[in-house]
Amino acid sequence: MANIKSAKKRIEVIKVKTAFNKSRKSEIKTYIARFNKAVDNGDLDSARSLLKLVEKKLSRAAAKNTIHKNAAARKVSRLTKRLNEAV
Repeated sequence: MANIKSAKKRIEVIKVKTAFNKSRKSEIKTYIARFNKAVDNGDLDSARSLLKLVEKKLSRAAAKNTIHKNAAARKVSRLTKRLNEAV
């Protein structure tokens, strides 16, 4: 356990940031799952709107350094490709 006051504060800050990052990643995974389900069911209109939403969430997560920007771009690319193949 840390003895220095600033180190104790950093530990608390890290806990809060970890919770935000976990929440953000979980939300993205949920929306991706909904997108995949919509594509599988052939509901392309809702899949398009979900893709737009997922892209927004991924770019936000990349901007906040929750995930790497290339990982976000890769996921968006794969989802877009999947939607285009379904059309």
